[in-house]
Amino acid sequence: MLKLNVVFASLSFLALTTASPAQAQFPCGDRADFIKTLADKYKETSKALGIANQTNLVEIFTSEKGTWTIMVPQPTGKTCIIAAGSSWEELPPTKNLTSL
Repeated sequence: MLKLNVVFASLSFLALTTASPAQAQFPCGDRADFIKTLADKYKETSKALGIANQTNLVEIFTSEKGTWTIMVPQPTGKTCIIAAGSSWEELPPTKNLTSL
């Protein structure tokens, strides 16, 4: 079985406050600024997207080095990064999705 060692980490260009986990907020900003920084600093490009809860677009950016970022853009233009990390691995398509 393939083990994925995914470590959640905040991106170094995003300063998070020292709030407790219950008070922590996702870093938000302009989508174009995030995309430029992800491309320039991490070489991440958009690899997938989908709809969550029938209203929210979710975008996944990855790099060949294995870094990844999940962003949720809003119609207002505000975009939030909800997770980022390393060790991203693309899995080959399979019909038996329960084998993970």
